[in-house]
Amino acid sequence: MRATLGATHGRLIRQLLVESSVLASTASVAGWVLAYFGLKVVVALIPAGTLPEETVIRMHMPVLFLSLGLTILTTIFCGLAPALHVLRGELQPRLAGSGKASGGALGHGKLRAVLVVGEVALSLVLLTGAGLLMRSFFVLTRVDLGFDPKNVVYFQLNLSPSYFFKWGDTASIKNSLEKKNALTRQLLARMQALPGVTSVSELNNPPPLTSETSDTIIPGKPHAERWETTIDECSEGYFRTLGLPLLRGRLLSVDDASSARHVAVVNETFARKYFANEDALGHKVKFGNLDLPFVETPHDIYFEIVGIVRDFKTRDYVNPSWQTVPQAFMPYSVAGYSWRSFMARSAVDPKLLLKNFGQELRDLDPSVEIAESGTLESSLHKFYRGPQFELVTIASFAGIGLALVLIGIFSVMAYTVALRTHEIGVRVALGAQQTNILRLVLLNGFRLVAIGVLIGLLASYELTRFLASQISGVSATDPLTFAAVVTVIVLVALAACLLPARRAAAVDPLVALRYE
Repeated sequence: MRATLGATHGRLIRQLLVESSVLASTASVAGWVLAYFGLKVVVALIPAGTLPEETVIRMHMPVLFLSLGLTILTTIFCGLAPALHVLRGELQPRLAGSGKASGGALGHGKLRAVLVVGEVALSLVLLTGAGLLMRSFFVLTRVDLGFDPKNVVYFQLNLSPSYFFKWGDTASIKNSLEKKNALTRQLLARMQALPGVTSVSELNNPPPLTSETSDTIIPGKPHAERWETTIDECSEGYFRTLGLPLLRGRLLSVDDASSARHVAVVNETFARKYFANEDALGHKVKFGNLDLPFVETPHDIYFEIVGIVRDFKTRDYVNPSWQTVPQAFMPYSVAGYSWRSFMARSAVDPKLLLKNFGQELRDLDPSVEIAESGTLESSLHKFYRGPQFELVTIASFAGIGLALVLIGIFSVMAYTVALRTHEIGVRVALGAQQTNILRLVLLNGFRLVAIGVLIGLLASYELTRFLASQISGVSATDPLTFAAVVTVIVLVALAACLLPARRAAAVDPLVALRYE
């Protein structure tokens, strides 16, 4: 009608672009407000230590203007596409026919259909990633570690230079080791005497997030591949503190630590891997790390296996999943490092004991300080914050994508029903029941959803492989996750199609037939 009255193509295009720009401007203002407050929420959720301390996260003007530029381009595209569609073709058929009825076929809405299919596919990819991370996080936090981390406190000593040895000086190495061992034995005794302490231990690496891996050599057992064992030099209270039961043989004793005996306790995995068809007890084993120059221990020594304990799970920096690996435990007195760590199980709040431990340490040697401390449970919670932040981030994007699917399908179906009102009236007048109309509209909507789901599944199958390094305990192609995501998408699509479908089924044929 406007073109017939003399409006040029340029004026018609400008009108549609202005209409799109008004909507886009309103959305941009709302988006900036959401970004400002949303950024504060995101910063609060970032785990401590994830970013360098000097990092400042704030609203960045170049990024804002880039977003504005993208919004302008999107506005031009979304306003220009329908404008060119409206101006295409002859004017006379448009004036002669019903504006509503003439555009009813889905063939005239190919662009709308493509957008809906794309929204469904992208949303499915995001939901699949969020689902995999969610299942992985659940497995990660619910796994049985093999020991109880509750009420266990640990701390690491910052030894003074008087405890260090001189390179190449054998007497200095021996004196340094003896001095560290004396401090360890006295501190363990003082810790054990404190009220509320049930057991104490010296160790090198607090489990299960820190460990030391060493080459393993067993006489009479040549092997081509590298045998690796996680080792720890500890006191006799280590196994009681963690609650590791003895399976065979015996545990480390006070005499083992006092005399620096060359004995070792290993776990089930060690015995099963290296002594599959024989008893590991009584065999000798050597660990390459104890031959390193900075370790204060006699080199080329073999340890006799005297006991086997139950496995507990650990996690390294390469494999993201909890795992059981070969482990061996020797008396702390056989080796001296530049640090010493301690842990204690408490019948009270373990954090309350740290102050008392610090006081006992100052009474023994004021030059030694506690460098790092905490509880095993808090260490795990801190470790879980990284995967949790990743989960929240991708779940937020997935939620936005799901909302776009709901809005997109509802908008397309509502518009399609409005275009087909005349056709629906004819169908009803010819005897079509409400269930027939309902099924017709729902099938049209689900046709787009089905295509989007198929494309999304193919894309998810390819893209989730990049998540393999970030998930643990769950396959990147987990069928349960894929099935759950598809179910969610279908339910959302059903909700989006249902209202337009019910509106179509309630069309009055007398009104629809004169819908011009």
